[in-house]
Amino acid sequence: MAGDAGRLGLYDFGAAAHIVAQVACYEGREVYGFTRSGDREKQQFARKQGASWAGGSDEVPPKRLDAAIIFAPVGALVPVALKAIDKGGIVVCAGIHLSEIPSFDYDLLWEERSITSVANLMRNDGTEFLNLALQIPIKTRVHTHPLHQANVALESLRARTFKGAAVLLPTHSNQTD
Repeated sequence: MAGDAGRLGLYDFGAAAHIVAQVACYEGREVYGFTRSGDREKQQFARKQGASWAGGSDEVPPKRLDAAIIFAPVGALVPVALKAIDKGGIVVCAGIHLSEIPSFDYDLLWEERSITSVANLMRNDGTEFLNLALQIPIKTRVHTHPLHQANVALESLRARTFKGAAVLLPTHSNQTD
């Protein structure tokens, strides 16, 4: 949904962004990684995934972006991302949910900027991605948890105790705690 953006900003550099960054770099795009303010460790992680620049979401990137994808469920990032994109740019809200978007000046939408959201992915999207993944040496960071520890995995995500994605593994019915 970000189109053929040459300069792509990824807000909240975690599970999805670390994969999207690798695909974007493979396609010759310039990636900018945005994290929570002061999260130097995650900014370093973004650079390792190919980001040419990484900083806090409260920082202005060194170049205007063509598009931004917001993975964080933080509505306040929408006007921030709009400020970072160039004329004709697009902000994609890619999270499953998003907190309220605060009001902002119409000037941020002026000059053909737009906002869109991703409701679902289709089976064809998955097939296209898997075919592309065969060509790209994508390296994922995953932290596995047995299914019965789903709450532990969620708490780890909330606490941001790791970089990458949390994966729940099914357990056998005869397994006990």
